[in-house]
Amino acid sequence: MDSMIFNSRLLSLILVCVLASCSATNKATKSFESGEYSDAIYQYEKSLKPDDPESNFLLAEAYRKSNRIQEAEPYYMAAIDAGIEDESAHYFYAVALKANDDVQRANKVLEDYLKKGKDDAVVALAERELNNLSQLQEIETRVNYFRVKNLEAINSKWAEYSPFYNNGRLYFTSNHHGGKIYKGTGTPFTDIFVVNTRGAKVDIATLEELSPIINEPNVNLGSITMSKNGNTVIFAKGNSGKSSGPSEVNLYFTRFRNGTWQTPRPLSINGQDTWDSTPALSPEGTTLYFSSNREGGFGGLDIYTASLNRRGRWVDVRNMGEHVNTPGNEIFPYVGGTGKLYFSSDGWPGFGGLDIFEATREGGHIKLENLGAPINSNADDFGLFLFNPSRGFFTSNRKGGKGDDDIYTFVNDDPNLKIVNYWLAGTTLTHDDNDNLVPLSNTKVVLKDADNEIIDEKFTQVDGKYRFRVFAEENYYLVAEKEDYFTSRIDFSTIGKSVDRAELKEMITNVQFEVDLPLDQIVVDKAIVLNNIYYDLNKADIKTEAAAELDKLVTLMKDNPTINIELSSHTDVRSSHDYNMNLSQRRAQSAVNYLASQGIEGRRMIAKGYGETKLIIEDAQTEEQHQVNRRTEFKVTKYNKKFAKQQAEEGFDETDRFFDDAEDSQ
Repeated sequence: MDSMIFNSRLLSLILVCVLASCSATNKATKSFESGEYSDAIYQYEKSLKPDDPESNFLLAEAYRKSNRIQEAEPYYMAAIDAGIEDESAHYFYAVALKANDDVQRANKVLEDYLKKGKDDAVVALAERELNNLSQLQEIETRVNYFRVKNLEAINSKWAEYSPFYNNGRLYFTSNHHGGKIYKGTGTPFTDIFVVNTRGAKVDIATLEELSPIINEPNVNLGSITMSKNGNTVIFAKGNSGKSSGPSEVNLYFTRFRNGTWQTPRPLSINGQDTWDSTPALSPEGTTLYFSSNREGGFGGLDIYTASLNRRGRWVDVRNMGEHVNTPGNEIFPYVGGTGKLYFSSDGWPGFGGLDIFEATREGGHIKLENLGAPINSNADDFGLFLFNPSRGFFTSNRKGGKGDDDIYTFVNDDPNLKIVNYWLAGTTLTHDDNDNLVPLSNTKVVLKDADNEIIDEKFTQVDGKYRFRVFAEENYYLVAEKEDYFTSRIDFSTIGKSVDRAELKEMITNVQFEVDLPLDQIVVDKAIVLNNIYYDLNKADIKTEAAAELDKLVTLMKDNPTINIELSSHTDVRSSHDYNMNLSQRRAQSAVNYLASQGIEGRRMIAKGYGETKLIIEDAQTEEQHQVNRRTEFKVTKYNKKFAKQQAEEGFDETDRFFDDAEDSQ
C-alpha cells in the first residue's frame, strides 16, 4: 500500500514537472515568435533539455537574433548533436565559432556539413562562408595604416553606436539612460543624443538628448543622418515591443522650423512589413542610402538607394546589386567626400560578425576591400563616418570596450593617401523664341554606365545646373528628361583622362569636366530633318550610313515612349510625280521597317512618301540644292501629355515633401 502511494506521488510529481517544462517551453516559443528574444532566452534556459534539438536550436537562434551570437555556440552544437533537422544550425554554428575566434573549427564544421547537406539554400551559404574563410589569411596580412581609440568620454556599459558628425556636433544612438527594457534584446530602449566636439575632442558637458518629438518614449531610435545645414534629418525608428515585433522599423524625417522640430513623418519609400533602417545621405543630399530586407533582394539585409526628385520626394528606389549585396546582411552604408561607399557586412570575407568594407568604383567595376584590423575584429564593426579623409568614427562591440557597442575614433596614417574626385557638371539647355540656348530648369538628369545601368540621377534647379561624381577610366551616358521635351542622350568618357597620383602634392584633388545637355521642345506636326539618310539611285534599301542615323531615332523613340511619329521621305523634281510618290513611299516604309526591326512598336509609326510635293528649294538648280530636297524627316503626330505628366510627377504627394526648397538640398 505504501509502495503504491509512493509510486502515485512520484508519478504526480513527474507529471507536474513535465507540464511545467512544457508550459515554460510554450511560453518561450511564444516569446520567440513575438520577437521577444530576451524573454525567450530566459524561458528556454529554465526548461532546457540537453537532448532536445528544437529547444537548443531556438535558444541559439534567440541569442543570434538578439546580437549575442557568441553565446549561441554551445546550443547550436547541442542541437546538431541531438539531430536537429534544420540544416541552418550547421551554418550558424560555424558563424558562431568564427565570432568566437575559432576559425579552424568553423572551417571543419562547414566541410563536414557540405559532405551531407541537402538544403540548397543552406549549402550555398556554407560554400560561400567556406570560401570567405579561405581568404582570411590574406586579409589579416594586408598592410594598412589605421590607428583606433575608444572614445571613452561618451561610452558606457550600455550601447553607444552610429556616430554622425555635422557642424561641430556628434550625434549617436544610445540606451545609457536606462529605463524600460526592450524584450527583443533585454536592454533599455535607445534614443538619439548629441554632444559638441572638435573632431574627437568631446565636450561632455554639452551632452543632451534630441527633442522628445524625435526620441519617442519606449520606442527604439536608430541611426540618424541629416542635410548639411542640420535642419532636415532622417532617422530610423521602430521596435516598440508591440505585437508587430522586430519588423516594425521604418525611416522618418523631420525639419527644424521656427526653433522647434516638427512632428516626424514616415518616408514614402518604406517597404510594406519590412525592416528599413541605417539611413545615410550623400554629401550633396540628393541620394539616400539605406538598408532593407524588402522582397527582391539578395537575402538578409541589402543596401538600397533612393533619389530626391525636383519636388522634394524620394523616388527610384534601387538595390545596389550583387557587387555590394550578398545572401548575408549589408547594413550601415556611408558615402563621404571621397566618393567611396563604406558599409558593414557579414556576407563578404571578414573576421566574424559585421566587418566594415570599402567599395571603390573604377573602370566600370566595383572593387571591395575589407578594411582589416584594427578597424575590424571578430565582433560587430559598423557605422563608419569620416569627418575628413583620414579621420573618423566607427562602432564596435569588441572585447576591451566599456560594454556592449562603443564608439571608436580612427586615424589613417597612410603616407600615400591621395583622394582624386572626378566630377561631371553642366547645364540643361533649350532654345528660346530667338533660337538662343538658355538654361532649362526642373530637368531630370540621369548618369548611366556603359551597360545602361543607372549610377545616379539629379533634378536641376532654376539655373539648370547638374553635377555628378564620376570615376576613372569609364564610359557613360548622360540622359536628360523633362515633360514636353525630347529626352536627350549624350556619351561621355573618363578613359585616358585620369590624373597621375604620383605627381599629386595635395591630399585632395578635384577634377571637373563640363558637358551641357540641350533639349528640344516637343511640337506636334513640326518636321525634323534626319541628316545623312541617303539612298542609292532609284532604290529604297537602308544603307550603312543611313542605319547609323536611324539608330539615333531608335534611341529617341525608346527614350520618349509618349510620342508617335510620321516618318516621311521626299524626292527632288527630276522624275515623274507618280514615280517620285512611289519611290518616296517605299523609302519611308523602309525606314519604318528598320525602326520596327530595332524594337519600336509599329503602332507608333506611320510611313509617308511625299515625292516632290514639299520642296524646300522650289527652283533647285545644283546637285547640292537637289540634295536638300531629297531628305528624310520625322514629325510627332501624337504626344501623350497625360502619361508624360504622370511620369514627371512620379507619384508626388505634397504632404511627403522632404526639403522645403532648393537650398535645403545643397
